[in-house]
Amino acid sequence: MSTSTSGGAGSNDANVTRRASKRPKYSKFTQQELPACKPILTPRAVISAFLIVTVVFIPIGVASLIASHDVVEIIDRYDSQCIPSNVTDKVAFIQTPGEKPCNRELHVDKRMKSPIYVYYQLDNFYQNHRRYVKSRNDEQLRDSKNANSVSGCEPEDNANGQPIVPCGLIAWSLFNDTYSFSRNGNNLTVNKKDISWKSDRDHKFGSDVFPKNFQNGSLIGGGHLNETIPLNEQEDLIVWMRTAALPTFRKLYGRIEVDLEKGDVIHVNLQNYYNTYSFNGKKKLVLSTTTWLGGKNDFLGIAYLTVGGLSFFLALAFTIVYLVKPRQLGDPSYLSWNRNHGGQ
Repeated sequence: MSTSTSGGAGSNDANVTRRASKRPKYSKFTQQELPACKPILTPRAVISAFLIVTVVFIPIGVASLIASHDVVEIIDRYDSQCIPSNVTDKVAFIQTPGEKPCNRELHVDKRMKSPIYVYYQLDNFYQNHRRYVKSRNDEQLRDSKNANSVSGCEPEDNANGQPIVPCGLIAWSLFNDTYSFSRNGNNLTVNKKDISWKSDRDHKFGSDVFPKNFQNGSLIGGGHLNETIPLNEQEDLIVWMRTAALPTFRKLYGRIEVDLEKGDVIHVNLQNYYNTYSFNGKKKLVLSTTTWLGGKNDFLGIAYLTVGGLSFFLALAFTIVYLVKPRQLGDPSYLSWNRNHGGQ
């Protein structure tokens, strides 16, 4: 009986001591003794790793560059050419109400296979400005019940004492130049269906939300909206309201779904409405094909080639150093994780 009592007291003392100590309970996880891969970076292993990166990255870079160069683009800057020669004040001209037609010719130097994407490109337009990006109300765009919700839309929140739908600077500055195309006297139809993200149409813009009191203020910012069409079908607006991260950007205007042959002359009849002259911006019309990699973009291919070339250079440098001035490897058994812990 006395032995049992003594053992119980000793056990209790040990428990009290353990609880008083801040040392965590022993486990392989807390002591970082779980099995782990700890490779030894020998010269051969390092050189092999660099060579593998070289073999993988350089072909990808070459394929990316070839795909990018296969994209056919026609770029036409028209903002300065579409101002009459007798106009000295461009800002006053563009702000004057009325049509401002302009005719351009695009020459096809290489066959363009459909679909041909039509973009407008703006330079020096900072859609990423914090005040501009925040000037919208997503609840209003999604649900007609929130039509009067204009918080965050300042200064384009109300006009003539009524809320604006859609409100905010982004919608107010909607791009409104228009383009029509013809070839050999025949019109080329521009398909503007499904030019926006499906997720935006389904989740960000409501099917029961209609424009109201839009562009009715004293200062007109951009295009007007059809008040009989819900916002989720106004795809030009949806494309425009997905703001760009850089001051030079392209946005999809539509698709031409017929091939353009080498030597074709495309006649463009455009309306030059949008004001980029007050901030020294540029407007460009872009026709572009695509490949498996997307549009024309040399950066990805150059990046892969740069990494692959750098890896090959390092592999070559390490190989020369290893052959010219080899260094004896240490004994791996002396590494901490290879030692016999019981003998320490």
